[in-house]
Amino acid sequence: MIRRSIGKIASTSYVRSAIEEPVDLSAFKEKPTPRAVAGLAVIGLSYLIGWPAIGLLGIVSVQLREPVLAAVGGPVLYGLSHLVFLLGMYLCGSGYAGVMCRWLTRISMERLLAWARVRDWRD
Repeated sequence: MIRRSIGKIASTSYVRSAIEEPVDLSAFKEKPTPRAVAGLAVIGLSYLIGWPAIGLLGIVSVQLREPVLAAVGGPVLYGLSHLVFLLGMYLCGSGYAGVMCRWLTRISMERLLAWARVRDWRD
């Protein structure tokens, strides 16, 4: 079942083109604009808002004996971290985001295909 799922994902046009065509990483050779640097900083901030802040909120809710704080605040913080991440991606621009997603797709699918030993993914 897992092998079949990996094969189906690998057969999509985006994944096939990411694997078969070389990824142009020239966007990372240029000096980043201040907007792109700000976007990368905001993306880094989103990771701090994510799980570390949720873990701290859980500790605080246990200490205060208020489970509602974690039950409500956890999903709110997690949603906020996603919104901050999307803002960072917007600030970085499609040049960085598109190239990075395509490269990550290629690397991860090549490893998954090797792990699952899927041979007929091009069908």
